Amino acid sequence: MRELSEVLRDWEPVIGLEVHTELTTLKTKMFCGCRLSHDDEPNTNVCPVCLGMPGALPVPNKAAIQSIVLAGLATNCQIMRHSMFYRKNYFYPDMSKNFQTTQGPVAFCMNGWLDLEVSGAGAAERYRDDEGVSFDADGGYVAHVGIERIHMEEDAAKMVHIGGVDGRIDGAEASLIDYNRAGTPLIELVTKPDLRSPEEARLFMEKLRQIFLTLGISDCSMESGSMRCDGNVSLRRRGTQRLGTKTELKNINSFKSLHDGLEYEIRRQAEVLEEGGTIAQETRHWETSTKRTLVMRTKETADDYRFFPEPDLAPYDLSDEFVEDVRSRLPELPDARRDRYVADYGLRRADAAQLAGDPDVAAFFERAVEGVGPEMARVVANVVINDLAGYLNANGLTISQAKITAEQVRSLAELLAGDAITSRQGREVFELMASSGRDPASIVDERGMRQVSDASALEPIVDQVLASCPDQVAQYRDGNRKVIGYLVGQCMKASRGKGNPKLFNQLLAQKMG
Repeated sequence: MRELSEVLRDWEPVIGLEVHTELTTLKTKMFCGCRLSHDDEPNTNVCPVCLGMPGALPVPNKAAIQSIVLAGLATNCQIMRHSMFYRKNYFYPDMSKNFQTTQGPVAFCMNGWLDLEVSGAGAAERYRDDEGVSFDADGGYVAHVGIERIHMEEDAAKMVHIGGVDGRIDGAEASLIDYNRAGTPLIELVTKPDLRSPEEARLFMEKLRQIFLTLGISDCSMESGSMRCDGNVSLRRRGTQRLGTKTELKNINSFKSLHDGLEYEIRRQAEVLEEGGTIAQETRHWETSTKRTLVMRTKETADDYRFFPEPDLAPYDLSDEFVEDVRSRLPELPDARRDRYVADYGLRRADAAQLAGDPDVAAFFERAVEGVGPEMARVVANVVINDLAGYLNANGLTISQAKITAEQVRSLAELLAGDAITSRQGREVFELMASSGRDPASIVDERGMRQVSDASALEPIVDQVLASCPDQVAQYRDGNRKVIGYLVGQCMKASRGKGNPKLFNQLLAQKMG
């Protein structure tokens, strides 16, 4: 198959996402009082309602409806005052009542949008002559992605396939069903077909996850399946408007799999079309072990599901008071927090976005910079983004699981900002601080790391180095400014690493003219 960059010269991908998110922060299921849990023994949190027993009647979860309205407000959706639930009929072993309770043509949340800031690196996947897209000087652009709807439904049970490839039923020796998950409140966000590259799809998922985490409506764990995605993709010739036949990639559970699966499918479809073949409307599975998509089944249509209004649930009429009460609970969203960090602390936009994207990291950062000025806040941000994030990733920890406190990070930042230690020493102190939980200042003093920043104490060392390096001094005075790095190194060696390298640099420059 051709490389993606070559394919995009001739073909335009049209991509839409269906993002399924379990409302895991709630206590009970959508239509019954069973406890929500991913960790309990299989089939222990069940009742006649979530098992679909005859005569069992559902009772809707008010907190779940508040959560979906919160999600709609955060994604610029119109909150529909009147909506209702429907039955979506299909036979699968993970849905014992043979239908799923979901919403029909009108959902709680309709017609929203999100804007994606695509960097120059990510913009390489979009063809540069696309109409309506303005690229900045660095090659980046803003993609406006419409949201068709966010509707409420119940999740199915969890199936565990024994002996299959990548956990799939294909080749499995047996399949087990855990109904603990059946009936879990689930919201499904459906985008409009506005995405034009795998990178845009990945960025949309990342941004949506940041928003939902900030709202506190889900743990958004893609690994455990509480947030997963279906990707719909078709191709059309550049310059044409007619949509091609789409395929669906089902149950994608990582950002990388979403990107790689869509890229493979774009290249596969292009190859089929260029050889004179046709694309079948079907559901496909991304197999990570072989890095290819495989056919799962022919894609169902709305007629196949035989939608009809749920007779056991009355229609919903959301009052203005209900919606405004939910609106009052909206926290500061990641984009607004990013912009505040840029304005208040002078952070680079990319750094501010990284801090603002995770609510736990943002809360940690704000504790660390409480009461400090912009200059110190920038040093704290560097420690959090570089040292702390690297440590967490390397050890598979979240910020709440680490021993490190915001006060310790601020103390380390103060040592760095005051030139008491170098950045290299700072990384060493951070590792010791993370492993022991000790205060960084005591580590610095115990190990004799604190630098000498007294000019009168460093001047004799500078004079000695200049006297012993006449060739380098001559080169500097002839215009070779880079040679000062060598001289600073000699000063650091002579001071046994105790001297302040910035002050050495200043003294050398002064004495050499």
